[in-house]
Amino acid sequence: MSANKIKTVLIDLSGTIHVDDEEISGSKESLTRLRSQNVNIKFITNTTKESKQSARHVIEKRNVRPFMMVDDRALEDFKGIQTDNPNAVLIGLAPDKFNYKTMNTAFRLIQDGCPLIAIHKARYYKKTDELALGPGPFVTALEYATDTTAHTVGKPQASFFLSSVEEFNCRPEECVMIGDDVRDDINGAQKTGMLGILVKTGKYRIGDEDKINSKPFKVVDDFQQAVEVIENELM
Repeated sequence: MSANKIKTVLIDLSGTIHVDDEEISGSKESLTRLRSQNVNIKFITNTTKESKQSARHVIEKRNVRPFMMVDDRALEDFKGIQTDNPNAVLIGLAPDKFNYKTMNTAFRLIQDGCPLIAIHKARYYKKTDELALGPGPFVTALEYATDTTAHTVGKPQASFFLSSVEEFNCRPEECVMIGDDVRDDINGAQKTGMLGILVKTGKYRIGDEDKINSKPFKVVDDFQQAVEVIENELM
C-alpha cells in the first residue's frame, strides 16, 4: 500500500497512550505535537462511548431487552433500556460478571434463541503489571456452547472504523490507526483500506506483527515514534 497524505489519525488509548492511570512515557508531549499538525484526531477504543453507542443502537433497532453483562460503570450508557424479562444477551468487559452463575444464565438465554451482542471481542488487555483476559474468551465460550455467532459492534469490525471517520469526510486511505492490538486495531483498520501503525507498548508481544496476513504499515516502539512516522512520512 502506498502512503497517501493523511487527513485523520485514529488512536487507541489503553496500551497506546496509557496503561491504567499511568501515561506511557512521551505520549502527552507527542499528542500535543500531533495536534499542531493539520490532521483530524480521534480516539477510538472498545471502551469508549462509540462502541457502547453502537451496541445501544443494535439493541434499540432490534427492540430487545438485554441481559447486561457489562461493567456497572457502563450502565449509564444504556440508561432507559428495558432489561426486565431479557430476550437478548449483551456482553462487554465486565470482570465481576464473568462467573459460572452469570455465564450460565447467558448460556440458557442464548440456547432459548436470544441473540448474543458483543461490544467487542478483545482477547486480553494490559493492566499496570500484567495482562488480563478481555471479553473475547467469554464471548467465544458462549458461541461455542450455543453453536451461535455473536453480533460484534466494536473493533475489529469494519463498520466501527468507517463510522469513526464519517464526520471528517475522508477516505479510508487518508486515515491511519495507531494501536497496540495487532488484530483489533491494526488488522481491523487495514481491512478497510486504512494504514496501521503498531506500537510495542501495552498488550504488544514479540512477533505480534506476524500474526496477521497484511503486515502493519509500520511497527514502532511507542506512540512517540508513531507520531514521528506520521510527521516524516505521511504529511
